[in-house]
Amino acid sequence: MKYNLLGNTGLKVSELCLGTMTFGGRGMWTAIGTLPQEQVNALVKQAVDGGINFIDTANVYSEGLSEQMTGQAIRDLGLKRSDLVVATKVRGKMGEGPNDSGLSRKHILQQADESLQRLNMDYIDLYQIHGFDALTPLEETLDALDSLVKAGKVRHIGCSNLAAWQIMKALGISAREHLSKFVSLQAYYTIAGRDLERELVPLLLDQKLGLMVWSPLAGGLLSGKYGRDVESGEGRRANFDFPPVNKDKAFDIIDVMREIATAKDVTVAQIALAWLLHQEAVTTVIVGANKPQQLADNLASVNVQLSADELAQLNEVSQLAPEYPGWMLDRQGADRK
Repeated sequence: MKYNLLGNTGLKVSELCLGTMTFGGRGMWTAIGTLPQEQVNALVKQAVDGGINFIDTANVYSEGLSEQMTGQAIRDLGLKRSDLVVATKVRGKMGEGPNDSGLSRKHILQQADESLQRLNMDYIDLYQIHGFDALTPLEETLDALDSLVKAGKVRHIGCSNLAAWQIMKALGISAREHLSKFVSLQAYYTIAGRDLERELVPLLLDQKLGLMVWSPLAGGLLSGKYGRDVESGEGRRANFDFPPVNKDKAFDIIDVMREIATAKDVTVAQIALAWLLHQEAVTTVIVGANKPQQLADNLASVNVQLSADELAQLNEVSQLAPEYPGWMLDRQGADRK
């Protein structure tokens, strides 16, 4: 397991991060996982034993139960809090009141306290906004997050599922107002969904933000259970067909991945994860599991090395179609590289 700096900080996080959406299971989250505490403890132990020091959760996961079970697992296993990097999020609906969602100062401060109570921790290493809130000024959101950092409740702040212009605007406000700034972006990225390479990856590299990848197997589509002539009735896609994917193109990619996986005697899922770990912008890849075998397979991906030729094959079959202004920027900027 390698450890990478999280953005432009001195904080080192494992290249794989344990995701906790499968913990508990309430409301809509039952389609993703319903693990009881005993199995949660076993997965956390397996992850830590495999070198993972980074755990990602959110207040909305199983309506708060995921945070609660994550904290309980850490205590049950006797893990040192200082050895772990724990991330959670705020933005989603956590009640029926008019102020029970969004990124207002009121909601952020309340939810940070409630997350800390559920986790049973004194501080959160990385507190992330879970999306954009068009009703709340970014100045208010960033000032509230800065208050949490100054109070010692939060160490670093990050964002998730934002457009490049929204992130850049937030970074500008933080610089102008001398507020804590985002150090990371949590975003969807897979070899079958490379859209963030158009605007977000250049931003991340330029501004030195870390990238935490969610759904690296495209909701299970790249797990090896699916293909042009193969469709498993198992897995998350059977009950929750998300995120959106161009499946015809994905099946072309899976065909190439399957050939490489067979030659290396590894799984298709390991090739999909290894491809992400070879990308310059990627800091950590979030892996979740319902079963120990799934997590073991994911952990093994850190040992898969892809050759230049294999990377070229994967890039060719998965590359994005040219889009303006990207193709014009490449054409005009060729002489200035």
